[in-house]
Parts: sequence; C-alpha cells; structure tokens
Amino acid sequence: MYELIIKGEFSAAHHLRGYKGKCENLHGHNYGVELYLRQNRLDKLGMAIDFTILKKSLDKVLAEYDHHDLNGLKDFAKLNPTAENIAYMIHRRIRKNSPRIKNLKVCVWESSKAGACYFNTTNY
Repeated sequence: MYELIIKGEFSAAHHLRGYKGKCENLHGHNYGVELYLRQNRLDKLGMAIDFTILKKSLDKVLAEYDHHDLNGLKDFAKLNPTAENIAYMIHRRIRKNSPRIKNLKVCVWESSKAGACYFNTTNY
C-alpha cells in the first residue's frame, strides 16, 4: 500500500453559528490542509498518481476559500464552517471534481495544535 501526501494552505475568516464562546465571533485562521491518498498499485511509471493532479484539485478548492468569510460561501450555507466540516467539504469537492481520486483523507488544521480529518471509511 502506498500513501501520497499533498499539503496546502489558505487564510479565511469564519464564526461558529450556535456556539457559545469566543468562536461565535468572527475571527480568522491560517488553515493548513493535508491530502492523503492511498493506492495499492503503481502505474507503469512507478507512480500511484501524478502529484500534479492532486495539487491542481486541492488548489482549485482552496482558491475559492482563500481570503473569504467561509460563512458566506455556498459550501457553508447550511454547515457550520468547523475544521471537521471544512475537511468534509474539501474531500467532497475533490472527489466530485476528480473522480479518479479515491481512497482519500483530508485533514484541516486551524492552528499548529488543532485539526480534524475526514475520510470515507469504505474508500480509505
């Protein structure tokens, strides 16, 4: 089994609806994002998947989040923009935009000490 890792980052503001505490107020993070892709086999070039494909897929999603108030984006109209839900939405959008990408785990870090990951247990 092989596992590839791609990292990205974006800066954004958000607030947590229905939360009682500091995070109910508008604030920002410099988010770190990690993609993990598992693959059983390598292609004839010895690659699980071209890193360029993963990077393009991640960069496309992160460009839409970067320097925005996440609460105002369509992805978070109904979902609270927690680290868990951001990881879920990135996972969902990458899988939708690049169906070849399977066995994917997405981790979102809102600080160097706190983050959350999402993966589909049937595919990871």
